[in-house]
Amino acid sequence: MTKLDFMIQVFEPKLTRKDRKAVLSAVKNNLISGTSPLINEFENKLAESFDRKYAVALSNGTVALEMSLRLLNLKEEDEVILPSFTIISCLAAVLRAGAKPVFCDVSLDSWNMTLDNVIEVTTEKTKAVLMVHTYGLTAEASEIEMFCKDNNIFLVEDSAEAHGQVYQNRKCGSFGDVSTLSFYANKHITTGEGGAVLTDNKNFYETLKQMINLDFKEPNRFNHDNFYWNYRMSSLQAALGISQIKNLNNVINLKMKQGQFYNYLFKNHENFVKTPLLLNNQTSNHFWVYGLVLNSKINREILKKFLSSKNIEVRDFFWPLHLQKALNSKFHLDHLNNSEYIGKQGIYLPIGSHINKKLQNFISEMVLEGCSHQII
Repeated sequence: MTKLDFMIQVFEPKLTRKDRKAVLSAVKNNLISGTSPLINEFENKLAESFDRKYAVALSNGTVALEMSLRLLNLKEEDEVILPSFTIISCLAAVLRAGAKPVFCDVSLDSWNMTLDNVIEVTTEKTKAVLMVHTYGLTAEASEIEMFCKDNNIFLVEDSAEAHGQVYQNRKCGSFGDVSTLSFYANKHITTGEGGAVLTDNKNFYETLKQMINLDFKEPNRFNHDNFYWNYRMSSLQAALGISQIKNLNNVINLKMKQGQFYNYLFKNHENFVKTPLLLNNQTSNHFWVYGLVLNSKINREILKKFLSSKNIEVRDFFWPLHLQKALNSKFHLDHLNNSEYIGKQGIYLPIGSHINKKLQNFISEMVLEGCSHQII
C-alpha cells in the first residue's frame, strides 16, 4: 500500500447506540434547556466521577477556565503561572481575568510542567498557578498542589485532556481549589461542545451557579446584583455526557493500546523521532493524542506535506504561548527552550476508534519514509 484511498483524520468522534438513545430520550421528554433535571444529574455524576463535592456544567472548556480564574478576584498586578506549552485558551482566561500571565517551561520528557518549572518563576506577586495536563501525561500535580498550599497560592487544575487520568492514586480533576474540564468532540468524554468546573468549595460552587446563569435569583429574579453571563449547557448535551461517562474506561483502554502499539512501531528509530513516555511518575500515558517529537534535522512542514500526499492527516503541537502573535510584547520572554523545541518539532498522529493496527502500520511506515527522505 503506497497511498490510502481516503483521508485518515487525526480524530473522528464516535457515538454509541446508547449515546444516541440518551439524547433521543431527552428530546422525547422535552428536556432540552439548560435548567432541566438532566443538568443536575450530569453535574452529580461528574462530581462523583472526579472525586469532587461539586460540579458546574457550562458551555465549553474555555469558559470553564475563565470562570475559575474570575472566582479568585485577581488584580492587574497579580501573577498567574501557566505552562507556555499548552492551548491558547489558558492564556486567554488569565488575561480576561485581569491578571498577569507568567510562563514557565515544561519537561522535555512529559511535555508538562514540573514543580521545579513552577518554582523557577514564582515571585511575591504569584497569586495562582494554572496547572495543565497535556496530551496524555500529567503535571507533577501532588507536588505542585503542596507547594501552592504552603505558599498561600491558588491552584487551578486544567484537566481538559485528562479525563480518567490518575496521578499518585488521585484522580486528575481533584487537585487544587478548582479544576476544569472540556467536553469538546475530541475529548474522552464529549458533549460536542461543553465544559465543567469542579470544586470542593461550596462558596465557589454557589457563585459559579450565579455567574453562568445571568445572576438570576429569588425572590426578585429580574433585579440583578451583577452583570454576569449566560454560559449554560443544554440538557441535550448533558444527556450525551451522562452516557459518555459510562464508556470512559473503554475509550481510555483502546487509546492506551494504540499508543503502546505506535511506540512499538517506532522503536529503534530514535534517529528520526522521539516517542512519548508510556509511564511517568507512576502515571500511565492515556494518549489523549499520540505525539512524536521529530529529530532537529527533520523539517516538519516537508514531512506534513509528504504525509498529506498519502492521505494521512497530522497536526502540529501547540505553539508556545510566550511566542503568540496576539500577545502584548511586554509579556514575551527570550527563551523557554523545551516549549520552543517541542512546539517546533512536535506532531501528533491519528488515534482512536476510527483506525486499526493495519492503518497504524501504514501511518508509521509513511512517517519513517518521510523522515528518511530528509536524513540519508
